[in-house]
Amino acid sequence: MDEVIQVTQWLSSITPRKKAKLFFFTTHADAPSPMVGSNDVDTHEETQLPLATTVALHNFKNIDEFLKKKVNTFSCYNVIENEITKTDYEYLRFYSACKYLDVVPPFLDLEKISAIQNKFEMTDEERDYRLLLDSADLVLEKVCDSLKPAGVSQMWTALRKDRNLIRGVKTIDIIGFFVDPNPTGIKECLFFFIVRFLQKADKINRVNTNRLERLIAQCDESSSCEEGKTIDFIIDSLRFYPTELYPFGFCLIMCVIEGRDGAMQEIEKTMEISRHLGMITHTEKNPTKETIELVKKELMKPKYQFYSSFTCWFMSHGDSSSMVLADGETIEREWFLTSFPDISTFQLKPKVFFMVSCRGANKFSLKGDEFEGQSATCDYYDIGSALIRNRMLDITDGVRDISYVQPMMDTLVAYSTILDHLSGRANTHGSIYVDRACVLMSENISRGRSLTETLEHLSQDLHEILQETMGEDRIVYKQACHYDSFFRKTLKLPYTRHPKEDVHSAPQ
Repeated sequence: MDEVIQVTQWLSSITPRKKAKLFFFTTHADAPSPMVGSNDVDTHEETQLPLATTVALHNFKNIDEFLKKKVNTFSCYNVIENEITKTDYEYLRFYSACKYLDVVPPFLDLEKISAIQNKFEMTDEERDYRLLLDSADLVLEKVCDSLKPAGVSQMWTALRKDRNLIRGVKTIDIIGFFVDPNPTGIKECLFFFIVRFLQKADKINRVNTNRLERLIAQCDESSSCEEGKTIDFIIDSLRFYPTELYPFGFCLIMCVIEGRDGAMQEIEKTMEISRHLGMITHTEKNPTKETIELVKKELMKPKYQFYSSFTCWFMSHGDSSSMVLADGETIEREWFLTSFPDISTFQLKPKVFFMVSCRGANKFSLKGDEFEGQSATCDYYDIGSALIRNRMLDITDGVRDISYVQPMMDTLVAYSTILDHLSGRANTHGSIYVDRACVLMSENISRGRSLTETLEHLSQDLHEILQETMGEDRIVYKQACHYDSFFRKTLKLPYTRHPKEDVHSAPQ
């Protein structure tokens, strides 16, 4: 069959809502850079003009033409063996979006996709199409699905009132002030236009969504929300780090085995909980400084741009400022913690570090006969309230910036013990902190708990356990763990997401 006819038949089989979503996912706002074939040319027309004309004319002609152009580009594309190009990235995004929406073209060359994945050095686990979807876009899709056409129309009206923001933007004028978002697919096109416009204007990104939240907060709840949804529910969904679908993220496990009883148990437990959480996991036994440098270099590869989060378990002996490596050399804990968050592939994504080592020799000792022989070796700020806002400092958009970010932002560091104190171990099971952390995270899957809630529970649980030093002068003591957080959103523990168990139903 002629390819033109095939493309036409494929487009005619896609609903308007899915066309809008396919366009949105395909014009992803945060494509990796630098890449071969990429440049700084403004893609404003490519990403916003088709949406604007579709909303204004109630006609999907321009979106159809965009999708046809994509298909034709991919059809003629020859995969170059060595270098990763912008088209490689776009091809993977297009394929994953089609797969997610259940609209994969029957004529799409899957061998090219496999060849591109080879260039990215993807493992079998990483070839799951869900890894290629941008989790932030999936969250925005759910927000759109939670709003009625009237709600998106009210957001548009609120946006149009911000004259400083929209001044001189031609696509805004194409849509006009009054919009009828009721025809099928138009609501989606208008919402996705608002999102991409705010992203291009550097007003929102995957972490900073305040500007979008303020638009939603101005909607009338009775007419703007789909059944069972509320304005608060919709805004709250934007206040979590986007980690939708599988995998939850990439997990690096580094464990010094030499001279640490139970270290293999630590590895088994952390691998098990990481996989249970839906992470793709890599383990380094007996790491050295050279190992750490090689891992950092590996994490700079383009494929890690597709991950939604990064978690690292580092288990070794240590003191107040350093950690002991497998070859007996030491590294400064601060150096380790500040070097990983600066890796560009995980910028604006949650990064969690579990630092499991002693930080000194002090113990919180317990005195008394009863301990002999015992051991286990808020209200939130309502952005829609004028009354409260009038009492607060007026922070205008002109003094806000989301372009420059401190490297440690979006990082959480969890310590197995407090400064200058021991981190307890059991002879056969390794770190007690690792054991309890894995148990509690496993228990909290599917309960909607956040990571920080779980860590607070861990702090309580661990501090109840009586531990005992070995040797002649046995001392019963307690261990206190804590964490330092630079998070700007909440990181929820996911539901269990094993690839073979996940039955996906396509969005409407």
